Amino acid sequence: MNPDLDALKPYPFEKLAALKAGVTPPEGLAHVPLTIGEPQHAPFPAALATLVEHQAEFARYPATAGLPELRQAIGGWATRRFGLEGVDPERQVLPVNGTREAIFAFVQAALDRTRPARVAMPNPFYQIYEGATLLAGGTPLYLDCRAEHGFRPDFDAVPAETWQEVQILFLCSPGNPTGAVTPLAEFQKLIELADEHDFIIASDECYSELYLDEAAPPPGLLQACAALGRHDYRRCLVFHSLSKRSNLPGLRSGFVAGDAELIAPFKRYRTYHGCAMALPVQRASITAWSDEAHVRANRDAYREKFAAVTEILAPVMAFPVPEASFYLWPAVPGGDDEAFTRALFAEEHVSVLPGSYMGRPGALGVNPGAGRIRLALVAEVAPTLEAARRLRRFIERRL
Repeated sequence: MNPDLDALKPYPFEKLAALKAGVTPPEGLAHVPLTIGEPQHAPFPAALATLVEHQAEFARYPATAGLPELRQAIGGWATRRFGLEGVDPERQVLPVNGTREAIFAFVQAALDRTRPARVAMPNPFYQIYEGATLLAGGTPLYLDCRAEHGFRPDFDAVPAETWQEVQILFLCSPGNPTGAVTPLAEFQKLIELADEHDFIIASDECYSELYLDEAAPPPGLLQACAALGRHDYRRCLVFHSLSKRSNLPGLRSGFVAGDAELIAPFKRYRTYHGCAMALPVQRASITAWSDEAHVRANRDAYREKFAAVTEILAPVMAFPVPEASFYLWPAVPGGDDEAFTRALFAEEHVSVLPGSYMGRPGALGVNPGAGRIRLALVAEVAPTLEAARRLRRFIERRL
Protein backbone atom coordinates (compact mmCIF):
# COMPACT_ATOMS: atom_id res chain seq x y z
CA MET A 1 0.00 0.00 0.00
CA ASN A 2 0.98 3.63 -0.44
CA PRO A 3 3.25 4.41 2.54
CA ASP A 4 1.90 7.96 2.64
CA LEU A 5 -1.32 6.49 4.05
CA ASP A 6 0.55 6.03 7.32
CA ALA A 7 0.99 9.79 7.57
CA LEU A 8 -2.77 10.42 7.73
CA LYS A 9 -4.08 11.54 11.11
CA PRO A 10 -7.28 10.06 12.60
CA TYR A 11 -10.33 11.98 11.48
CA PRO A 12 -11.81 14.25 14.20
CA PHE A 13 -14.92 12.14 14.56
CA GLU A 14 -12.87 8.98 15.09
CA LYS A 15 -11.09 10.73 17.95
CA LEU A 16 -14.40 11.96 19.32
CA ALA A 17 -15.85 8.44 19.33
CA ALA A 18 -12.80 7.22 21.26
CA LEU A 19 -13.12 10.10 23.72
CA LYS A 20 -16.76 9.25 24.45
CA ALA A 21 -16.20 5.48 24.62
CA GLY A 22 -17.31 3.99 27.91
CA VAL A 23 -19.36 7.05 28.89
CA THR A 24 -23.03 6.44 29.74
CA PRO A 25 -25.10 9.63 29.36
CA PRO A 26 -28.37 10.19 31.27
CA GLU A 27 -31.14 7.96 29.92
CA GLY A 28 -33.80 10.61 30.36
CA LEU A 29 -32.14 13.11 28.03
CA ALA A 30 -32.34 12.69 24.27
CA HIS A 31 -29.01 12.96 22.49
CA VAL A 32 -28.39 16.28 20.71
CA PRO A 33 -25.33 16.22 18.41
CA LEU A 34 -23.69 19.55 17.56
CA THR A 35 -20.71 17.88 15.94
CA ILE A 36 -21.01 17.25 12.19
CA GLY A 37 -21.66 20.11 9.80
CA GLU A 38 -24.47 18.27 8.03
CA PRO A 39 -27.45 20.56 7.39
CA GLN A 40 -30.67 19.27 8.89
CA HIS A 41 -32.97 21.87 7.32
CA ALA A 42 -35.31 20.57 4.63
CA PRO A 43 -33.64 20.07 1.22
CA PHE A 44 -34.74 22.37 -1.59
CA PRO A 45 -37.88 20.51 -2.79
CA ALA A 46 -37.74 21.72 -6.39
CA ALA A 47 -34.29 20.17 -6.79
CA LEU A 48 -35.57 16.86 -5.46
CA ALA A 49 -38.52 17.00 -7.84
CA THR A 50 -36.14 17.60 -10.76
CA LEU A 51 -34.04 14.64 -9.67
CA VAL A 52 -37.07 12.36 -9.79
CA GLU A 53 -38.27 13.83 -13.07
CA HIS A 54 -34.98 12.96 -14.76
CA GLN A 55 -34.26 9.65 -13.03
CA ALA A 56 -34.34 7.75 -16.33
CA GLU A 57 -31.08 9.51 -17.22
CA PHE A 58 -29.28 7.34 -14.70
CA ALA A 59 -29.15 4.95 -17.67
CA ARG A 60 -26.61 7.22 -19.43
CA TYR A 61 -22.93 7.86 -18.80
CA PRO A 62 -22.27 11.53 -17.96
CA ALA A 63 -19.39 13.56 -19.38
CA THR A 64 -16.65 14.84 -17.09
CA ALA A 65 -17.25 18.43 -18.19
CA GLY A 66 -20.93 18.25 -17.28
CA LEU A 67 -23.92 19.49 -19.22
CA PRO A 68 -23.51 22.87 -20.96
CA GLU A 69 -26.73 23.97 -19.25
CA LEU A 70 -25.25 23.22 -15.82
CA ARG A 71 -22.04 25.10 -16.54
CA GLN A 72 -24.09 28.03 -17.79
CA ALA A 73 -26.27 28.00 -14.66
CA ILE A 74 -23.16 27.93 -12.46
CA GLY A 75 -21.45 30.71 -14.42
CA GLY A 76 -24.58 32.82 -14.25
CA TRP A 77 -24.93 32.32 -10.51
CA ALA A 78 -21.29 33.18 -9.81
CA THR A 79 -21.50 36.27 -12.03
CA ARG A 80 -24.60 37.55 -10.23
CA ARG A 81 -23.45 36.66 -6.73
CA PHE A 82 -19.95 38.11 -6.93
CA GLY A 83 -20.48 40.96 -9.41
CA LEU A 84 -18.25 39.51 -12.10
CA GLU A 85 -18.02 40.57 -15.74
CA GLY A 86 -18.70 36.94 -16.50
CA VAL A 87 -17.43 33.39 -16.17
CA ASP A 88 -16.77 31.41 -19.34
CA PRO A 89 -18.86 28.23 -18.87
CA GLU A 90 -16.72 26.36 -21.41
CA ARG A 91 -13.29 27.09 -19.96
CA GLN A 92 -13.66 28.45 -16.43
CA VAL A 93 -16.25 26.14 -14.83
CA LEU A 94 -16.11 22.45 -13.91
CA PRO A 95 -18.95 20.66 -12.06
CA VAL A 96 -17.75 18.33 -9.29
CA ASN A 97 -19.19 15.82 -6.84
CA GLY A 98 -19.03 18.14 -3.85
CA THR A 99 -16.15 20.29 -2.63
CA ARG A 100 -14.59 17.56 -0.49
CA GLU A 101 -13.91 15.27 -3.45
CA ALA A 102 -12.77 18.15 -5.65
CA ILE A 103 -10.39 19.64 -3.08
CA PHE A 104 -8.74 16.29 -2.54
CA ALA A 105 -8.47 15.56 -6.26
CA PHE A 106 -7.15 18.99 -7.16
CA VAL A 107 -4.15 18.65 -4.86
CA GLN A 108 -3.29 15.29 -6.43
CA ALA A 109 -3.46 16.85 -9.88
CA ALA A 110 -1.69 20.14 -9.10
CA LEU A 111 1.19 19.37 -6.76
CA ASP A 112 4.64 19.11 -8.41
CA ARG A 113 6.62 16.57 -6.37
CA THR A 114 9.88 17.32 -8.21
CA ARG A 115 10.43 20.50 -6.19
CA PRO A 116 9.59 21.76 -2.68
CA ALA A 117 5.87 21.18 -2.30
CA ARG A 118 4.34 23.02 0.62
CA VAL A 119 0.60 23.49 0.86
CA ALA A 120 -0.42 26.34 3.16
CA MET A 121 -3.70 26.02 5.04
CA PRO A 122 -5.56 27.71 7.87
CA ASN A 123 -5.11 26.12 11.30
CA PRO A 124 -7.52 24.84 12.62
CA PHE A 125 -8.85 23.48 9.36
CA TYR A 126 -10.97 21.09 7.35
CA GLN A 127 -8.85 17.94 7.50
CA ILE A 128 -9.18 17.18 3.79
CA TYR A 129 -6.62 19.94 3.10
CA GLU A 130 -4.04 18.10 5.17
CA GLY A 131 -4.90 14.60 3.99
CA ALA A 132 -4.83 15.60 0.34
CA THR A 133 -1.44 17.23 0.83
CA LEU A 134 0.11 14.22 2.55
CA LEU A 135 -1.17 11.74 -0.05
CA ALA A 136 0.14 13.94 -2.85
CA GLY A 137 3.62 13.89 -1.30
CA GLY A 138 3.46 17.47 -0.08
CA THR A 139 4.16 19.14 3.25
CA PRO A 140 1.43 21.02 5.14
CA LEU A 141 2.20 24.55 6.25
CA TYR A 142 -0.14 25.40 9.13
CA LEU A 143 -1.18 29.06 9.36
CA ASP A 144 -2.58 29.69 12.82
CA CYS A 145 -5.96 31.43 13.09
CA ARG A 146 -5.84 33.18 16.45
CA ALA A 147 -8.18 35.57 18.22
CA GLU A 148 -5.68 38.44 18.06
CA HIS A 149 -5.83 38.27 14.25
CA GLY A 150 -9.58 37.93 13.90
CA PHE A 151 -9.35 34.13 13.68
CA ARG A 152 -7.73 34.48 10.25
CA PRO A 153 -4.14 33.57 9.32
CA ASP A 154 -1.44 36.19 9.77
CA PHE A 155 0.01 35.95 6.27
CA ASP A 156 2.57 38.67 6.99
CA ALA A 157 4.23 36.37 9.54
CA VAL A 158 5.25 33.89 6.81
CA PRO A 159 8.81 34.55 5.56
CA ALA A 160 9.38 35.13 1.85
CA GLU A 161 11.63 32.08 1.60
CA THR A 162 8.76 29.94 2.91
CA TRP A 163 6.32 31.38 0.39
CA GLN A 164 8.79 30.39 -2.32
CA GLU A 165 8.19 26.72 -1.43
CA VAL A 166 4.38 27.03 -1.33
CA GLN A 167 2.59 25.61 -4.37
CA ILE A 168 -1.00 25.88 -3.12
CA LEU A 169 -2.59 28.17 -0.54
CA PHE A 170 -5.92 26.99 0.82
CA LEU A 171 -8.33 29.61 2.07
CA CYS A 172 -11.63 28.88 3.78
CA SER A 173 -14.00 31.81 3.90
CA PRO A 174 -16.34 31.84 5.70
CA GLY A 175 -14.11 29.74 7.90
CA ASN A 176 -14.64 26.27 9.31
CA PRO A 177 -14.62 26.19 12.34
CA THR A 178 -14.23 29.89 13.16
CA GLY A 179 -16.84 31.52 10.90
CA ALA A 180 -14.35 34.29 10.08
CA VAL A 181 -14.71 36.04 6.72
CA THR A 182 -11.76 37.08 4.56
CA PRO A 183 -12.05 40.76 3.58
CA LEU A 184 -11.84 41.71 -0.08
CA ALA A 185 -8.59 43.64 0.49
CA GLU A 186 -6.97 40.56 2.03
CA PHE A 187 -7.97 38.44 -0.97
CA GLN A 188 -6.35 41.04 -3.22
CA LYS A 189 -3.18 41.12 -1.13
CA LEU A 190 -2.92 37.33 -1.42
CA ILE A 191 -3.39 37.49 -5.19
CA GLU A 192 -0.39 39.82 -5.36
CA LEU A 193 1.55 37.43 -3.12
CA ALA A 194 0.66 34.50 -5.39
CA ASP A 195 1.96 36.47 -8.38
CA GLU A 196 5.20 37.23 -6.56
CA HIS A 197 5.87 33.65 -5.45
CA ASP A 198 4.00 31.72 -8.18
CA PHE A 199 1.52 29.65 -6.20
CA ILE A 200 -2.15 28.72 -6.66
CA ILE A 201 -4.88 30.08 -4.39
CA ALA A 202 -7.63 27.52 -3.77
CA SER A 203 -10.53 29.19 -1.96
CA ASP A 204 -13.03 26.90 -0.25
CA GLU A 205 -16.21 29.00 -0.21
CA CYS A 206 -18.82 26.34 0.52
CA TYR A 207 -20.28 28.41 3.41
CA SER A 208 -20.47 31.63 1.40
CA GLU A 209 -24.29 31.73 1.30
CA LEU A 210 -24.83 31.30 5.06
CA TYR A 211 -24.24 34.82 6.34
CA LEU A 212 -25.99 36.63 9.15
CA ASP A 213 -26.18 40.16 7.71
CA GLU A 214 -28.31 40.11 4.57
CA ALA A 215 -26.75 43.40 3.50
CA ALA A 216 -23.17 42.11 3.78
CA PRO A 217 -22.60 38.88 1.82
CA PRO A 218 -19.04 37.56 2.21
CA PRO A 219 -16.76 38.48 -0.68
CA GLY A 220 -15.11 35.78 -2.75
CA LEU A 221 -11.78 35.23 -4.44
CA LEU A 222 -13.10 35.69 -7.99
CA GLN A 223 -14.74 38.93 -6.86
CA ALA A 224 -11.33 40.13 -5.68
CA CYS A 225 -9.82 39.15 -9.03
CA ALA A 226 -12.48 41.09 -10.90
CA ALA A 227 -11.90 44.17 -8.74
CA LEU A 228 -8.24 44.03 -9.82
CA GLY A 229 -9.24 43.68 -13.48
CA ARG A 230 -8.07 40.03 -13.58
CA HIS A 231 -10.96 38.51 -15.48
CA ASP A 232 -8.85 35.48 -16.39
CA TYR A 233 -8.71 34.72 -12.61
CA ARG A 234 -5.06 33.73 -13.04
CA ARG A 235 -3.72 31.40 -10.32
CA CYS A 236 -7.13 31.41 -8.60
CA LEU A 237 -9.77 28.71 -8.13
CA VAL A 238 -12.91 28.68 -6.00
CA PHE A 239 -14.83 25.68 -4.70
CA HIS A 240 -18.58 25.94 -4.11
CA SER A 241 -21.26 23.45 -3.11
CA LEU A 242 -25.02 22.97 -2.84
CA SER A 243 -24.62 21.07 0.44
CA LYS A 244 -24.98 24.07 2.75
CA ARG A 245 -26.61 26.56 0.38
CA SER A 246 -29.54 24.31 -0.53
CA ASN A 247 -29.41 21.70 2.28
CA LEU A 248 -28.42 19.00 -0.22
CA PRO A 249 -25.30 17.37 1.27
CA GLY A 250 -26.26 13.95 -0.06
CA LEU A 251 -26.57 15.22 -3.62
CA ARG A 252 -22.77 15.64 -3.73
CA SER A 253 -22.91 18.55 -6.12
CA GLY A 254 -20.62 21.53 -6.42
CA PHE A 255 -18.27 23.24 -8.82
CA VAL A 256 -14.77 24.58 -9.32
CA ALA A 257 -14.34 27.85 -11.19
CA GLY A 258 -11.52 30.21 -12.06
CA ASP A 259 -8.30 30.10 -14.07
CA ALA A 260 -8.90 28.19 -17.33
CA GLU A 261 -5.21 27.20 -17.38
CA LEU A 262 -5.82 25.29 -14.14
CA ILE A 263 -9.28 23.98 -15.02
CA ALA A 264 -8.11 22.30 -18.25
CA PRO A 265 -5.49 19.95 -16.73
CA PHE A 266 -7.74 19.31 -13.74
CA LYS A 267 -10.49 18.26 -16.14
CA ARG A 268 -8.02 15.90 -17.85
CA TYR A 269 -7.13 14.40 -14.46
CA ARG A 270 -10.80 13.92 -13.64
CA THR A 271 -11.44 12.18 -16.94
CA TYR A 272 -9.08 9.44 -15.80
CA HIS A 273 -10.32 9.64 -12.23
CA GLY A 274 -13.82 8.72 -13.40
CA CYS A 275 -15.86 11.02 -11.22
CA ALA A 276 -18.38 12.63 -13.56
CA MET A 277 -21.62 13.84 -12.00
CA ALA A 278 -24.74 11.74 -12.76
CA LEU A 279 -27.10 13.42 -15.21
CA PRO A 280 -30.16 13.56 -12.88
CA VAL A 281 -27.94 15.18 -10.25
CA GLN A 282 -26.83 17.73 -12.83
CA ARG A 283 -30.45 18.51 -13.68
CA ALA A 284 -31.29 18.96 -10.00
CA SER A 285 -28.24 21.18 -9.59
CA ILE A 286 -29.39 23.46 -12.40
CA THR A 287 -32.66 23.94 -10.54
CA ALA A 288 -30.86 24.74 -7.28
CA TRP A 289 -28.31 27.19 -8.72
CA SER A 290 -31.12 29.02 -10.52
CA ASP A 291 -33.17 29.86 -7.42
CA GLU A 292 -32.33 32.28 -4.59
CA ALA A 293 -35.60 32.39 -2.65
CA HIS A 294 -34.92 29.11 -0.86
CA VAL A 295 -31.40 30.28 0.03
CA ARG A 296 -32.70 33.48 1.62
CA ALA A 297 -35.20 31.44 3.64
CA ASN A 298 -32.37 29.18 4.76
CA ARG A 299 -30.34 32.18 5.96
CA ASP A 300 -33.38 33.45 7.86
CA ALA A 301 -33.64 30.14 9.70
CA TYR A 302 -29.97 30.23 10.67
CA ARG A 303 -30.24 33.84 11.84
CA GLU A 304 -33.08 32.88 14.14
CA LYS A 305 -31.00 30.08 15.65
CA PHE A 306 -27.83 32.12 16.00
CA ALA A 307 -29.68 34.96 17.73
CA ALA A 308 -31.34 32.61 20.21
CA VAL A 309 -28.26 30.48 20.89
CA THR A 310 -25.92 33.43 21.36
CA GLU A 311 -28.39 34.98 23.80
CA ILE A 312 -28.35 31.76 25.82
CA LEU A 313 -24.61 31.16 25.76
CA ALA A 314 -23.08 34.66 25.80
CA PRO A 315 -23.37 35.02 29.61
CA VAL A 316 -21.29 31.86 30.20
CA MET A 317 -19.03 31.45 27.13
CA ALA A 318 -16.74 33.70 25.10
CA PHE A 319 -16.85 33.33 21.33
CA PRO A 320 -16.22 35.51 18.27
CA VAL A 321 -19.25 37.36 16.96
CA PRO A 322 -20.58 35.11 14.19
CA GLU A 323 -20.24 36.52 10.68
CA ALA A 324 -21.15 33.51 8.56
CA SER A 325 -21.28 29.69 8.35
CA PHE A 326 -23.31 27.70 10.88
CA TYR A 327 -20.63 27.27 13.55
CA LEU A 328 -19.88 28.80 16.92
CA TRP A 329 -16.27 28.68 18.16
CA PRO A 330 -16.41 29.27 21.92
CA ALA A 331 -13.62 28.97 24.46
CA VAL A 332 -14.36 26.43 27.19
CA PRO A 333 -14.16 27.30 30.88
CA GLY A 334 -11.02 25.73 32.30
CA GLY A 335 -9.34 25.46 28.90
CA ASP A 336 -9.42 21.64 28.49
CA ASP A 337 -11.59 21.04 25.43
CA GLU A 338 -11.39 17.23 25.63
CA ALA A 339 -12.35 17.04 29.31
CA PHE A 340 -15.14 19.54 28.72
CA THR A 341 -16.51 17.55 25.77
CA ARG A 342 -16.47 14.25 27.61
CA ALA A 343 -18.10 15.64 30.75
CA LEU A 344 -20.77 17.49 28.75
CA PHE A 345 -21.71 14.25 27.01
CA ALA A 346 -21.73 12.35 30.30
CA GLU A 347 -23.92 14.86 32.14
CA GLU A 348 -26.13 16.44 29.46
CA HIS A 349 -26.06 14.00 26.48
CA VAL A 350 -24.87 16.78 24.16
CA SER A 351 -22.03 16.08 21.72
CA VAL A 352 -19.63 18.80 20.60
CA LEU A 353 -16.27 18.65 18.82
CA PRO A 354 -13.07 19.53 20.70
CA GLY A 355 -11.31 22.34 18.88
CA SER A 356 -7.93 20.66 19.27
CA TYR A 357 -9.14 17.85 16.99
CA MET A 358 -9.32 20.34 14.11
CA GLY A 359 -5.87 21.86 14.57
CA ARG A 360 -2.18 21.05 14.77
CA PRO A 361 0.70 22.63 16.69
CA GLY A 362 1.60 25.65 14.58
CA ALA A 363 4.42 28.16 14.38
CA LEU A 364 4.33 28.79 18.13
CA GLY A 365 4.26 25.08 18.93
CA VAL A 366 0.70 25.36 20.26
CA ASN A 367 -2.50 23.97 18.76
CA PRO A 368 -4.68 27.06 18.13
CA GLY A 369 -7.83 24.94 18.42
CA ALA A 370 -7.03 23.83 21.96
CA GLY A 371 -9.32 25.20 24.63
CA ARG A 372 -12.24 25.70 22.23
CA ILE A 373 -15.12 23.61 20.91
CA ARG A 374 -16.97 23.70 17.62
CA LEU A 375 -20.75 23.88 17.79
CA ALA A 376 -22.53 23.05 14.52
CA LEU A 377 -25.96 24.70 14.67
CA VAL A 378 -27.39 22.57 11.90
CA ALA A 379 -30.48 21.03 13.52
CA GLU A 380 -33.90 22.63 13.62
CA VAL A 381 -34.53 25.38 16.18
CA ALA A 382 -36.05 23.32 19.02
CA PRO A 383 -33.26 20.73 19.50
CA THR A 384 -30.59 23.37 18.95
CA LEU A 385 -31.99 25.58 21.70
CA GLU A 386 -32.41 22.59 23.97
CA ALA A 387 -28.73 21.77 23.50
CA ALA A 388 -27.75 25.39 24.20
CA ARG A 389 -29.78 25.42 27.42
CA ARG A 390 -28.16 22.17 28.57
CA LEU A 391 -24.73 23.54 27.71
CA ARG A 392 -25.38 26.65 29.77
CA ARG A 393 -26.69 24.57 32.66
CA PHE A 394 -23.58 22.40 32.50
CA ILE A 395 -21.29 25.45 32.72
CA GLU A 396 -23.28 27.18 35.44
CA ARG A 397 -22.86 24.16 37.70
CA ARG A 398 -19.14 24.73 37.48
CA LEU A 399 -19.12 28.49 38.15
